Amino acid sequence: MDITGDVSIRGNRWQRLFRRQQGQKASVEGQDGVKDKGKHNTFLGIILKFNWNEFIVDPAEQFYYVWIQVMTLPIVYNWVIIILRTCFTMIALSYLPVWLTLDYVSDLMYMIDMIITLHTGYLDQGILVKDLIQLRKRYLRSKHFLWDLASILPFDFLYFAFGIQTPLVRINRLLRIPRLNEALDRMETRTSYPNTFRIAKLMIYIFVLIHWNTCLYFALSSNLGFGSDLWVYPNITDTEFGSMRRQYFYCFWFSSQILTTVGDIPQPEREEEFLFMIADLLIAVLVFASIVGNVGNVITSLRDRDNVFFPNHELVKAYLRSHHISKELRERINNWYQHLYINKKIMRENEILEQLPLHMRTEIAVSVHLRTLSKVTIFQNCDRSLLEELVLKLTPQVFSPGEYVCRKGDVGHEMYIIKEGKLAVVADDGVTEFAVLSDGNFFGEISILNIKGNKSGNRRTANIRSIGYSDLFSLSKEDLTDVLSEFPAAKRHLEEKGRQILTKMGMLEESGEKEEGEGEKVETKIKRLESNLEVLQTKLARLMMELESSNRKMQARVVQLELEVSELETQLPEDDGERDRTPGRGQGVGREAEWEREEAEGEEEEEEGSYMKGEKQGHGDDSNDVTKEGDGESTKSTKEDAERVVEGDKCGPKNPDNQGDKSEDDGEKIQGDDRPEKGDGAEIEPENGKEAKSGKRESEEGKEHREEKDKGKKAER
Repeated sequence: MDITGDVSIRGNRWQRLFRRQQGQKASVEGQDGVKDKGKHNTFLGIILKFNWNEFIVDPAEQFYYVWIQVMTLPIVYNWVIIILRTCFTMIALSYLPVWLTLDYVSDLMYMIDMIITLHTGYLDQGILVKDLIQLRKRYLRSKHFLWDLASILPFDFLYFAFGIQTPLVRINRLLRIPRLNEALDRMETRTSYPNTFRIAKLMIYIFVLIHWNTCLYFALSSNLGFGSDLWVYPNITDTEFGSMRRQYFYCFWFSSQILTTVGDIPQPEREEEFLFMIADLLIAVLVFASIVGNVGNVITSLRDRDNVFFPNHELVKAYLRSHHISKELRERINNWYQHLYINKKIMRENEILEQLPLHMRTEIAVSVHLRTLSKVTIFQNCDRSLLEELVLKLTPQVFSPGEYVCRKGDVGHEMYIIKEGKLAVVADDGVTEFAVLSDGNFFGEISILNIKGNKSGNRRTANIRSIGYSDLFSLSKEDLTDVLSEFPAAKRHLEEKGRQILTKMGMLEESGEKEEGEGEKVETKIKRLESNLEVLQTKLARLMMELESSNRKMQARVVQLELEVSELETQLPEDDGERDRTPGRGQGVGREAEWEREEAEGEEEEEEGSYMKGEKQGHGDDSNDVTKEGDGESTKSTKEDAERVVEGDKCGPKNPDNQGDKSEDDGEKIQGDDRPEKGDGAEIEPENGKEAKSGKRESEEGKEHREEKDKGKKAER
């Protein structure tokens, strides 16, 4: 009983453990199922939540490039398989499910390509257009959309009319050829071996052409009858020619012979055979011409590439032969060319990169040469912009074994930076070596800086000889000067470093610094004088402009005065005429009274003349003419008055009453004339004093009238 109880107890324990383990497994499986369901729901949520309206494809991105490469597969499939299934019915029926599957997969890719093309942006004034409405309008109104739509039309429904064994109803799928051309052009621009790609593309075109000719030849043989003559395909009832592979390979070989114009083919016997051969021979001529032309272009481009990368060896050899250069020197030159060609040394970097924009050339030069240039001591701690300018000036040079890079005492026009190889600093005998320079070393930097006080001047201080083939970069003195002219701070920094190096070498004179300081003072003075000269020139130009404007104003003023003078000339004779027509006053008056009136009028006219002169003094010769005319008129009026006095004297004795009046008037004048300005000459006063006073008033009124006229003219001016 105990043993049985123990066994039952143990069995119960094992059952409980087993059930517990099963429960844990079930719980774990349930959790895994929930996780998988959650992941599935998350993926579906991402797809559903994706905003397709914001899906825009940039034609310059990698996705677009990869997609058009993928699109080449369905396009090539349709171009190869449709004609194959149409002509080789046995192949079409044997693999019909495979062909139908591939057909509709290619159709699906065509439709996806239309959607991607609809969402592909384009550049408008250099900016990528991402507005979906504009993209739709542009694509739907383009010819590209019409070609895409025609290539996807469902002509497959014609299977119900002609049967499933007529895949020619899908011939519209061949209209996607522009997409294939775009993909091939993109590949040609991106590949690193464009010439190889061109040859491969040409071979693909030729293969497709021969493939189509193969299918048409087999279809023509089937129409004429297999084995009916030697030209057509042999009878397929023969087991040797009945297999599908044998049919295709035989026809492909036959078409290749025709299109390559080999000529080892049977003679055609029927009219259809002759027409087929004529068409194939014409196509063969075009194919042969295209092959020769494309291969010739590839060879020419390869030769141009070699000419750009390496100097033209053939012209150099012709030059050496024509000038009878020694054999030893010619061998050295040939070895130099051979070294360049074998090791792919590029000597024309600037010519190769000449078509690129400046910033791209700078980036390329910086990535290639900046590390080498930064090793030079004098260029360390310089601005990066200065180094970027200098790397564009570096020129690669290759020296042969035993060739001297520079000799002691030569004028230094450039400095050298060793990129690869070893150079020796040798004595004048060419045997003793003082030091060996290797990668990263440099020399000749002091001779291109023009440091004042340099004892050696710009002369080389050592002999540098190449031990083997050495690749160097040279920086000319002119290029460095041009660059430093735009970086004055860097120029001073480099000169200071050069002085420190010369001081350590003991090659710097103390007087050089003073001379340099004096030279700087002279330069500052010259700059100051130049700036002052520029200021004076601007002032002179301003004064000349003012002088021209004042001359124009004076000329306009002179013209205006001439017009006014002409108006005065027309008015003055009219005034004189009125004055003549008025009856003479004071007839019968004594001669002294008349002379007094004439003197008073002369003084008034002189005052008017002086007034006119003061008013028109600064107006040139025209004003002088006006005053002269005024003097002439005054003398004329004086003469007329004198004539009137003479006439009065003549008629005086005829009237005795007048004489009595005259004596009375004389007495009155002696008693009452107190004018100091007249003096003794004014002893006799006219008898009729009122008439004399009235004459003075009239003269004063005439003067006021003239002044009013002058004021009116001034106001008009």
